[in-house]
Amino acid sequence: MKAPNFKDLIIYESDDYILVNKPPYLSTLEDRSSNVNLKLLAKEYCPTAQIGHRLDKETSGVLAIAKNPEAYRNIAIQFEKRTVNKIYHAVVGGLQSFEEFVVDAPITTMTKGYVKIDFREGKQAKTTFNTLEVYKRHTLIECLPTTGRMHQIRIHLSHSSVPIVADIDYNGENIYLSELKKNFSLKKHTEEEPLIKRVALHAYQLGFEGLNGDKIQGVAEYPKDFGALIKQLRKFSNKK
Repeated sequence: MKAPNFKDLIIYESDDYILVNKPPYLSTLEDRSSNVNLKLLAKEYCPTAQIGHRLDKETSGVLAIAKNPEAYRNIAIQFEKRTVNKIYHAVVGGLQSFEEFVVDAPITTMTKGYVKIDFREGKQAKTTFNTLEVYKRHTLIECLPTTGRMHQIRIHLSHSSVPIVADIDYNGENIYLSELKKNFSLKKHTEEEPLIKRVALHAYQLGFEGLNGDKIQGVAEYPKDFGALIKQLRKFSNKK
């Protein structure tokens, strides 16, 4: 992918921290498939920058970067103690009415970067889910992970038979405009594209304490693809 302008990603900056809105398809750390990653861009902007945590390549949203070693240690301790406030938004299939729905299911990492639920040897993982908006055949939900295991939200939703839209690795299905719009027609010799081409998961909000005990919080606007998906779901859910 083309390298974004790092300054355009910044949603908060202080002497100690930078919060950015990571676009989808941009790796957080080094990636063999691309010479562009968020760590590299951050270090070009601030040579002492250290990535505070990680988001999956396809996942968009708010991510914290420490500008000095003391700041990095401060946020690392909070992640370890599970005191960082993390809020994700996801679009899932079906009409879901979650209200403080808790999934407490241990996770094991498998080969090739996938995970599975493993109640015998897995590491503890806990996520709380709440419904935000219900559409015609889909639901926008809030995901509150207490722990921070790899693919935690994705596997917990799949385990609950509510996989995220377009999360093919964990039983999710693509969503097409033809499923929402009556009398949908496609031009001849063309193939319909899904409304979103990546896992419909966005890190919406992140909050933690700064070095002086002050509250640091960042909210990341939806990127184009996620925002367009929500717009279409709202549009056609209001039509008879």
